[in-house]
Amino acid sequence: MANVYDIIIRPIITERSMAATAEKKYVFEVAPTAGKVEIKNAIEEIFGVKVAKVNTINYDGKMKRLGAARPGRRKSWKKAYVQLTEDSKTIEFFEGMV
Repeated sequence: MANVYDIIIRPIITERSMAATAEKKYVFEVAPTAGKVEIKNAIEEIFGVKVAKVNTINYDGKMKRLGAARPGRRKSWKKAYVQLTEDSKTIEFFEGMV
């Protein structure tokens, strides 16, 4: 099993994700090999909250040109939407950004 900080790479900070924090929904970039149970356990351990549900989405890297007709590709990545339980406290990291 990987370290919890290897599973959760970074939070996703956008207008849409910040609007969802009022409903205790948070968005993170996670390791592409991480499963929903691993993501749930990592969030609970790092932030000390109770997770109700985890949804994940895999993104394929876009094809990009790198100079004169040299094809390249951006990296593929995985996003996780984390819903906390009603009685759980909020994640303090996101509180100052709303």
